Amino acid sequence: MASETHGQTQRAIDAVWRIESPRLIAGLARIVRDVGVAEDLAQDALVAALQQWPEQGIPRNPGAWLMAAGKHRAIDYFRRHKLLERKHEELGHELDARQEAAVDDLEAALDDDVGDDLLRLVFTACHPVLTTEARVSLTLRLLGGLTTDEIARAFLVSEPTIAQRIVRAKRTLADRKVPFEVPRGADRAARLSSVLEVIYLIFNEGYSATAGDDWMRPGLCEDALRLGRILAALTPQEPEVHGLVALMEIQASRAKARVSGSGEPILLLEQNRALWDLLLIRRGLAALARAEQLGGAYGVYALQAAIAACHARALTAEETDWTRIATLYATLATIAPSPIVELNRAVALAMAVGPAAGLAVVDALRDEPPLQRYHLLPSVRADLLFKLERFDEARREFERAAGLTRNARERDLLQARAAACAARL
Repeated sequence: MASETHGQTQRAIDAVWRIESPRLIAGLARIVRDVGVAEDLAQDALVAALQQWPEQGIPRNPGAWLMAAGKHRAIDYFRRHKLLERKHEELGHELDARQEAAVDDLEAALDDDVGDDLLRLVFTACHPVLTTEARVSLTLRLLGGLTTDEIARAFLVSEPTIAQRIVRAKRTLADRKVPFEVPRGADRAARLSSVLEVIYLIFNEGYSATAGDDWMRPGLCEDALRLGRILAALTPQEPEVHGLVALMEIQASRAKARVSGSGEPILLLEQNRALWDLLLIRRGLAALARAEQLGGAYGVYALQAAIAACHARALTAEETDWTRIATLYATLATIAPSPIVELNRAVALAMAVGPAAGLAVVDALRDEPPLQRYHLLPSVRADLLFKLERFDEARREFERAAGLTRNARERDLLQARAAACAARL
């Protein structure tokens, strides 16, 4: 019984940490001006909770308890480093040797502007001075509340690799003296683009895992959605933020329909739409409307959300407005030209006009360097060849795609389709 109670307490602590750690780290980082130090102080507070809560019980306001513990550790940090008087000056207070006054100053500073602190933490964790991989890992650690082991398992890399990546990221931010602030003007726009990219990368890895045995990793989708919703609340006038949230909400609405009971992928046109989450669809459509009201109808994420909305609004696969989807992809190609956008346009064009029209676009992409090792190029080409009853060519392309993917579930699907082509010969 005691073991069961301890386990319940441990799960409660894990849940509290996942929710409260971003605010805790953000508040501490504004004071110490070092994300790495702030995380260390927050971890010290977590250790205190792990030691005390199993014996004393979970406090009525666990978030406030962690914040108080973090404040005390911040004060100890300043005392150890002989920076207490300097912090008085930075906070604009008169120098006062009394420890009680120092505590009051720090507590007041930590309690202010929680939303602003979170926004500063988002922009700091996603700073372009870091590599994309470092930004993703650090964001999941600081804002997602994930452990190093959880991040490593999510991206199928070793735990030491992720640990080193996070350590280097925090060291880089400190060495380059990256300010803990929300940038302004053109710099803010550039940094916001980086933030959105990181969140979308996290979502995409959860939605279609690049490697491993699972077709999806729902936990990553949920983390990305939570980060997106936080960012939308903190930046309500940024249309692209709402566009990204709209895209993720609508895509996430299909999660239960994308995988069979035994884990096999189910393609979009074969999904049971009754399993789509109507609440997420409504949230996504509302976020898309917000992006459009703010003048963001032609943002990169809003356009992709509008494409996803075409699928969401169709009660059956046959009712899908493929002509509009092809037009939206054409617009997206003019704003953010990319071979992958063209590949998606080819699929929409094939559905709207016919497989021969889509195949012509795909064939024009075969020499594009970014697509040389991209498994979806031969996969899409194979599907169009199959529809044109060119089964032997389709079989070879499905086999080629199966050889390029690193996802076991996707490989099985492609090999099954290759076998279906062989059966038609």
